[in-house]
Order: sequence, then structure tokens, then C-alpha cells
Amino acid sequence: MTSQRRIVQMPIEAPETQEIDSRSVACDGGGGALGHPRVWLTVGAKGFVECPYCDKRFVLKPGTGGH
Repeated sequence: MTSQRRIVQMPIEAPETQEIDSRSVACDGGGGALGHPRVWLTVGAKGFVECPYCDKRFVLKPGTGGH
């Protein structure tokens, strides 16, 4: 008898979500000296972008042009 394992990936919620009016946003971790280097992010077709350092999710507000 062979044993088969199934790996189920469950979505993980972002630690923090912020609605924004523009497709371009900067994130520095928000902790002053305890934050991370400032990075500029661009919201894509999915309508959100996540910071590669702190995983904060920036979501484009519904109905905004995103300019």
C-alpha cells in the first residue's frame, strides 16, 4: 500500500491592509528607525500590491482612477 500526501495551500492574510487612491505608493515599514528601506510599489491589474519587506497590502480604492 502506498501513502500519498496532499499539500493544501491556504491563503495567508496580509498583516495590514491600506486603501490607496494612486497606483504608485511608497512603503517604509512605518516604524521609523525600526522600519525598512523605503520602496516604491506599483499596483497592477489585480488591484493590489504587497510590500516585499513587511507584506503590507496596498489596495486601490474602488472607483478611483489610480493616476
